[in-house]
Amino acid sequence: MLVYFDSDVGSISMFGDVAVKLLKLMGHSGTVPSAILAEDIPAALARLDSALEGPSDGRDAQEHKNADAEEADKGEAPVSLKRRAHPLIDLLTRAAQRNCDVTWR
Repeated sequence: MLVYFDSDVGSISMFGDVAVKLLKLMGHSGTVPSAILAEDIPAALARLDSALEGPSDGRDAQEHKNADAEEADKGEAPVSLKRRAHPLIDLLTRAAQRNCDVTWR
């Protein structure tokens, strides 16, 4: 499943499991479809940034080992949740600057 984020400042899509995890780190329920009002975006961004700065990057050590081993078996380099969050952080930052709501479906 893909989740599509839309705002007057742009649109992005991301894998559903990653999107829901990021929404929950922002303090949202993770419900798809839903939205966040412009006035709530700065607080949500602060929660997301804080959660992503932790040493576990939103995952515990065992989850990191399992994910890294699985991706290494496929010959892929692991991609951190923080890196996957970058497009969403950028969209939310621009939406906050222009006082725009963000929806997702």
